[in-house]
Amino acid sequence: MTSPHPELEGVGLTALLVAAARAIETHRHDGLAQDVYAEHFVRAVPACADWPVRIEQVPDGDADPLWGRFAGYFALRTRVLDDFLLGSVRTGARQVVLLGAGLDTRAFRLDWPSDCVVFEIDRPGVLAFKHDVLTALSATPQAKRITVPADLCDDWPTALTTAGFDPTTPSVWLAEGVLFYLPPAAETRIIDTVDHLTTAGSALAYEAKLEKDLLQYRDSTIYTSTRQRLGIDLLTLFTQEPRPDSTGSLRSKGWSTQVRIPFDFTHHHNRGPLPEPNDALEGNRWIFAHKP
Repeated sequence: MTSPHPELEGVGLTALLVAAARAIETHRHDGLAQDVYAEHFVRAVPACADWPVRIEQVPDGDADPLWGRFAGYFALRTRVLDDFLLGSVRTGARQVVLLGAGLDTRAFRLDWPSDCVVFEIDRPGVLAFKHDVLTALSATPQAKRITVPADLCDDWPTALTTAGFDPTTPSVWLAEGVLFYLPPAAETRIIDTVDHLTTAGSALAYEAKLEKDLLQYRDSTIYTSTRQRLGIDLLTLFTQEPRPDSTGSLRSKGWSTQVRIPFDFTHHHNRGPLPEPNDALEGNRWIFAHKP
């Protein structure tokens, strides 16, 4: 599969998969999240022209392992992390930092306080593609939005502070579906940097995978359908090296942490995936951390 946007190949292409999932959720009558921009990202890339953006376009509907179950996971994740960010802002955070923002449109679609600032960190090409699509739609952010072109494996902290981030003001950080694509050392630097750049009253949410051997799920329906139907082999994109204990690191630095299983939120919202045999989602965890 090729794309006219090199930054949207490989890991970047997964951002389009998640955008398609948000588009499908947006068109549901009982959608967990609303993102009117999502389908426009998908349609802007010719390689994704035949991807569905409504569940009615999927022959097997919610029974489809890719556009039903996997998309449902992304929709649930979107809603849960939306709630976390907005909750953190309600309790005092005034800076939102999206690490590896991808095609995240939270700056545009969520109801932020007028004095809130949203920083989006990602590679220049990804941010440029997003800018082009949103500009064509005359999209207007709901808060002050600052894009920070930087790779998370490079000196993004300098780029962030240069862009105006204030370490003395409470902040909330999000690494949604990004850390397990990075080398373990990069994850460790990110966690250490978040701790260094945050003051009391700040918060962090991120997604982790606990599997010691990701390849044991190579034949799971989620991975096979994504590989065979979209040409995205997630297991070649995930780093196979042992992951660091970022939750333990945060606790050692004084943060309180909560590790949640996504299926818990399926029961809470009565929407989303449930466990199944050979389940590639069973090792996924959502971590919520607060700095007292």
